[in-house]
Amino acid sequence: MEVHINENMNSERSHRAEPDFLMALMAGSAAGLAVDITLFPLDTIKTRLQSAQGFWKAGGFRGIYSGLASAATGSAPNAAAFFCTYEMVKQLGRGWVPMSFEPVIHMGAASCGEVVACLVRVPVEVVKQRAQTRPELNSWSVLKRTLKTEGIFGLYRGYLSTVIREIPFSLIQFPLWEVFKKVWSAHRGQYVDSWQSSVCGAIAGCISSGITTPLDVAKTRIMLAEKGSSTSKGHILPVLRDVWREKGLRGLFAGAVPRIMWISVGGAIFFGVYEETKSIWAYYYQRILG
Repeated sequence: MEVHINENMNSERSHRAEPDFLMALMAGSAAGLAVDITLFPLDTIKTRLQSAQGFWKAGGFRGIYSGLASAATGSAPNAAAFFCTYEMVKQLGRGWVPMSFEPVIHMGAASCGEVVACLVRVPVEVVKQRAQTRPELNSWSVLKRTLKTEGIFGLYRGYLSTVIREIPFSLIQFPLWEVFKKVWSAHRGQYVDSWQSSVCGAIAGCISSGITTPLDVAKTRIMLAEKGSSTSKGHILPVLRDVWREKGLRGLFAGAVPRIMWISVGGAIFFGVYEETKSIWAYYYQRILG
């Protein structure tokens, strides 16, 4: 039975070429854009719950789509940067690391992907979150104000804290996603379908988002802090300590529910769209090449 399963999976693998750079670019872009636009209100609620001024003072349910323009603009290049790096490092790793260490490959690929993607993600996050907590301003106004008062480096405030948040998140999420797919594939005797990959992504996202919420709180506080304040310096531990003193455990996990909902549902959409786009791309690519 085991041999039969492996033969079926290898046969299926032969019909699904590993994604090249362009395939990862297209799939990652489509997936990121689908998630950010669909679930933006949940992200706004999460940001306002985590802000130092509190949910209602940050806007409450008013202007729930504030900052959408910046999120939509940066979504595709952000996701594409991550997945292009992720897939390339994963392919390189498979040529150098034994298959028994495959989870390590996924962890390393995800970490490299996050470092590269944050070059795009952080400026988008800074503008988006400031617009989310100042609904009277649009993304363009926030961008101009940030550049005028803080320069280009203002757009990268919180880069380190974002990377520190994203790497543990990806170290948990992507290996879990790959393992869940592998187990499900072995059970079925063939590769998982796009919807099954999306379920695996939702479960992996739920687990990883809950665990890393305190790091997300610190990142949000740092990005929203007034220029020159101690929080704006970007040191995570002092920020977490201040949050703990102010609000305790509840403060460290502020916004956990909408964050888990956003990432779980977003994971289902993201990984489903990603796998489906890869399948469609591979199908037409093979037809074109004949």
